[in-house]
Parts: sequence; C-alpha cells; structure tokens
Amino acid sequence: MKHIKAENVLPEEVINIIQEYVDGEYIYIPRKNSNQKSWGEKNGIKDEFKKRNLEIYNRFNQGRTIKGLAKEYYLSEQSIRRIVRQQNMLCS
Repeated sequence: MKHIKAENVLPEEVINIIQEYVDGEYIYIPRKNSNQKSWGEKNGIKDEFKKRNLEIYNRFNQGRTIKGLAKEYYLSEQSIRRIVRQQNMLCS
C-alpha cells in the first residue's frame, strides 16, 4: 500500500478537521465496501497461484509423484494432495 499526502487529495477544511483528532499521525482510511478487492487481486498473486496449481495438477496427471512435486515446489505433500484434489474438482 502506498502513502499519499493528504494535502494533495483533500481540501484544506477536511485536513483541519482531521488534525483536530489525529495531528501528525498516520491514519488508515479503509476502502468503501463496494470497492473491496479480495485477497491477491491487487498484486496478481491470486492468478499466480492459480497458474501454479494448474501446473502442479497437470504434472501430477503426467505421472509426477506427490513427493517429487512437493520437493520441486517447496510445498508439503499434504498441500500437493489438496491442490490436486481441488484442481480435479474444478476440471471435472
């Protein structure tokens, strides 16, 4: 999350009101509910995980072992099984 200067986006009157409550401190202003993004959407990590999981699933179907995939992707064998199970449900 990047910071922006209040004086660059808020009217002086609003800044004066905020300073009455929070003078010189950092304040977090949450997004409106209608603008909320789910985890991973903003930075693209969600799509990266989807791509990785599909790759794991495809390699498993090509004969790679759970143990081998776990070592290759630095994940637990349990995680690989979960990914394969979830991808199997999505692809069915």
